Amino acid sequence: MADVEKTMRNLESHGFEAKYFEKGGEAADYVSSQLSGATIGFGGSKTVEALGLFERLGENNTVYWHWKQDAVPARKNAASADVYICSANAVSETGEIVNIDGAGNRVAATLFGKKKVYIIVGINKITENCDKAVWRARNIASPLNARRFGKKTPCTVGELKCHDCSSPERICNGLVVLWRNMAMQKTEVIIIGEELGF
Repeated sequence: MADVEKTMRNLESHGFEAKYFEKGGEAADYVSSQLSGATIGFGGSKTVEALGLFERLGENNTVYWHWKQDAVPARKNAASADVYICSANAVSETGEIVNIDGAGNRVAATLFGKKKVYIIVGINKITENCDKAVWRARNIASPLNARRFGKKTPCTVGELKCHDCSSPERICNGLVVLWRNMAMQKTEVIIIGEELGF
């Protein structure tokens, strides 16, 4: 079972902000209470989608998400937004955040130029250490996402694991590990005590 207190303590020691909520609705209430009149970009995330944050935050903010709008301009507008909201493929109890990306828009937006980044994860994404977080991103999150997108990659058939393939439909082209909070911006990790996303 994930050690949430240890995870939060280590995230905070690495310069991240960290909050925990038992239920997704509580986390959505919190994020909504923090944002009004902002430009907000969203990264592809089943976790964030399940919380209904795009629709809810769209009532009082300008929101951009390539899952909900014309993809090319939405990605560009999300990249230049003041606030970015996404999930992670894994967060370690030792305080690292791991994400794999196909196009790079999601990982790029977590690295620079935002006033605030919110990374929202279900408890199922917490791993014991950084190596296991990278393993989870490659062998659980990425294959499940490739299957969801209907990709014809080795990880979508047979054994659920990364084959480090050269398929033109590969969705894991870049991996980012946030060891510490990036300089010049704030990153807040919100952990929810439910299984959410991949």
